[in-house]
Amino acid sequence: MITDREAVLAEAAPAAVGPYSHAVRAGSLLFCSGQIPLDPATGELVEGGAGDQARRCLENLRAVCEAAGARLEDAVRIGVFLTDLAGDWAEVNEAYGEFFGEDAPARAAVGVAALPKGARVEIDAIVALRE
Repeated sequence: MITDREAVLAEAAPAAVGPYSHAVRAGSLLFCSGQIPLDPATGELVEGGAGDQARRCLENLRAVCEAAGARLEDAVRIGVFLTDLAGDWAEVNEAYGEFFGEDAPARAAVGVAALPKGARVEIDAIVALRE
């Protein structure tokens, strides 16, 4: 049984659209829930293409990490979910590259039938916490 499990609420990230935490800290890892491209101020999807949506997802994840005292750059694994994997991958990959340099985390990309609120992209993360 994990005794050091703690839910994280990120005030700077969009409110959760269901009964889940923005993230959960367990031991030396932070498990971030998937972020869709919602503007934290309005709660609405951002306008633009899949690259714009990916940027917003990653900015939201950055806010979740910061609320936990962590950094998105310390992610060890990223999950990318796309409703049009073949059509949107190049644009999403370019946006992703803006956030991670040569020491990028492990990543999985999955094509899905649909995402909440009609989003084209959702991104989650597992982040190593600094001691």
